[in-house]
Amino acid sequence: MAASDAGPRKERRKYQRRQADRRTQQRRSGRDRRSADEGWQAVTLDVVSTGPYDEAGLVAAAADARRRARARFSNFQVGAALETSDGELVTGCNVENATYGLTMCAERVALYKALSEGRGVFTRIAVVADTDDPTPPCGSCRQLLWEYCGDIDVVLANLSGVKARMRLSQLLPLPFDARLLR
Repeated sequence: MAASDAGPRKERRKYQRRQADRRTQQRRSGRDRRSADEGWQAVTLDVVSTGPYDEAGLVAAAADARRRARARFSNFQVGAALETSDGELVTGCNVENATYGLTMCAERVALYKALSEGRGVFTRIAVVADTDDPTPPCGSCRQLLWEYCGDIDVVLANLSGVKARMRLSQLLPLPFDARLLR
């Protein structure tokens, strides 16, 4: 190994260890974390398994879903993979309509599928698009993800790999939720 490669590899390994430790600490329990008065609440972290999917598997599932996108007007195909607290993945792709306003984003398709199948506790979502820069969820998707998922991890990738990792609270710093409806 060249001396110039040692630094980046060491940093990458440290980053991967930190990510694995953080994911282990942040697994959500099966209890509902919503409060009608205060919005999302922290819970005791008693689910420690991430299931069979590492980050690469999560991104691969989103990329696979992207291939099924119905984007005949914009040709902008997006795929999403939403991970449940027990490690299952629910995928979605964008589905366009000629009026655009009726278009469903990949993130919402995955969320609605998961909710309609009885899943309700989520840990992270990956979003994949064919762009150079990360493609974050739109405002509507951010709001719905906040309402139903809380402050989950968001992994943004393109066809060649992960471009950004963040918490939903970074994408939606001042969320509107139930605590404001008093």
